[in-house]
Amino acid sequence: MRILTVGFDDDYVKELEKELEKYFICIVDNAKDMYDATNFTDFRHYELVIIVDEGVKFSLERYVNEVKKKKSETKILILTDNVKNQKELFDLGIDDVITHHTEHPDLIAARVLSNMRHLFGTQVNIDKLVIDIANKKIEFDEKIVSLNGKTFDILAYLALRKQRVFSKDEIINALWEEPEYVSDNTVEVAINQIRKRLKSILGFQVIHTVRRRGYKFSY
Repeated sequence: MRILTVGFDDDYVKELEKELEKYFICIVDNAKDMYDATNFTDFRHYELVIIVDEGVKFSLERYVNEVKKKKSETKILILTDNVKNQKELFDLGIDDVITHHTEHPDLIAARVLSNMRHLFGTQVNIDKLVIDIANKKIEFDEKIVSLNGKTFDILAYLALRKQRVFSKDEIINALWEEPEYVSDNTVEVAINQIRKRLKSILGFQVIHTVRRRGYKFSY
């Protein structure tokens, strides 16, 4: 999962990332302010954006609209010390408002989990297939399937989001630190490796191509 934080200092983001990694395979980018955040969301896909409230309604409203227009599934959380403006923030399209606990990264991470629980999983268990995300291990009918690095990450990413179709661009954005330098061919090679390795053990494919759209996990 790729996450954008907006308005946090770098040290706080490092602490928050440590807490989030207890729950998710994630990459966290940090924007200095709303203007900087636009530069990130113009070129990268995010499943979650966490914003420190700057108190500028117009900028926030415009930014939320831009993010949701690009990818409606993106969740937006905002941290604010102003308890009274919660309704106003929800009316702008914010998915969750966090007050009082803004100085505690562990509580922010727990709140993220409550909003993104559908993407959390230490294991994916389907029939005889077990994808152990925490230990990066795959078993099928008690046989070990060897997949490492990004090939494992791609499989886990798609398996946690089963039945949803993801483009190569979305996969690259989610799993590579600097997606701008990764080619579509990198994903194609990794997908082919996953298919070849899994089919030799399972006897069938779990990663399917949806023409002109991308890939999905379907067991």
